[in-house]
Amino acid sequence: MPSLTVIVPGRLEARTGGYEYDRRIVAGLRARGWRIDVQELDSSFPRPTVTALAQAARALAAIPDHATVLIDGLAIGAMPAEVEREAARLRIVALVHLPLAAEIGLDRETAAALEASERRALAAAAHVIVTGRQTIEALAAYGVGLDRMTAVEPGTNRAPLSRGSTGGPLELLCVATLNPGKGHEILIRALTAIRDRSWHLTCAGSLERDPATVERVRATVAREGLEDRVSLAGELGPEALEACYDRADVFVLATLHETYGMAVAEALAHGLPVISTSTGAIPDLVADGGGGAAGVGGPAGIVVPPCDQHALADALSRVLGDARAREALAGGARRVRDRLPTWEDASGKMAAALGRFVSVS
Repeated sequence: MPSLTVIVPGRLEARTGGYEYDRRIVAGLRARGWRIDVQELDSSFPRPTVTALAQAARALAAIPDHATVLIDGLAIGAMPAEVEREAARLRIVALVHLPLAAEIGLDRETAAALEASERRALAAAAHVIVTGRQTIEALAAYGVGLDRMTAVEPGTNRAPLSRGSTGGPLELLCVATLNPGKGHEILIRALTAIRDRSWHLTCAGSLERDPATVERVRATVAREGLEDRVSLAGELGPEALEACYDRADVFVLATLHETYGMAVAEALAHGLPVISTSTGAIPDLVADGGGGAAGVGGPAGIVVPPCDQHALADALSRVLGDARAREALAGGARRVRDRLPTWEDASGKMAAALGRFVSVS
């Protein structure tokens, strides 16, 4: 039986795309007969306290020699000394969703310190798994050789087709934690420019992780007089989130940077037309509604440059104002949904990537 220790910062059950990925991979490997030991570090990572680093060091030191350890990027990049100390006796594999220094909103000094820390940690790792192909390019600039990296992109839940709103304004849905990188303020300003259209926006995502962003978004909504048209629903459980998908007509995500775009893939799995930005795998996901090489049908949505409020407002206006165009994009989404990779596919690729480092007992 293959054995693996998985180390994550904070609670594995946290509702973000990165933790969803980790949970699904753990579940998928267990379903394949792997023995998985999950260890949760302090939630202060990737800016750990002295106490958190000491706890992480003890956790690594307690793992038996020659064991394979998969460490989430939010943790490994912030503890290079601890990784270097244990790398000779453990098979340490990094799981990088997004380079730490690529977080939106960092000042130059902080970004430089995080990059230097992550460079050291990744240099000591036996291998690096990335969750999006763009991350390969970013880490190659860190000196990580292409032969030391494997892309294992996320899977997608199989989902029922959304039924959409029934009368009243068109329902827009955004699923993302409110933080500087997800573009909520840009989205609100873009919608302000088309307030003459009939729409209502629900933002589903944590309101606790970045209070400063939440305060700015709420201030923007109030300043523009949109309190009755924008709902900040917070972090939702599976049933409540599924209800949001079911009544949505259009999915919108004004994200500034993604490694893949799990929320967009989830929307496409529900057959929703997408308006988003040209980052990560989003352009490929949306364009795939064209039917691939066969060229059948049209795209599943519209992508605009990140931070381009005017392009976003124009795309929203076109989709909201033209039922025929909206239905054409929904048709593209329905074609995409059956071709989206599953979590079983993703766990199979992860098993193959880790296979040469894992001992079987």
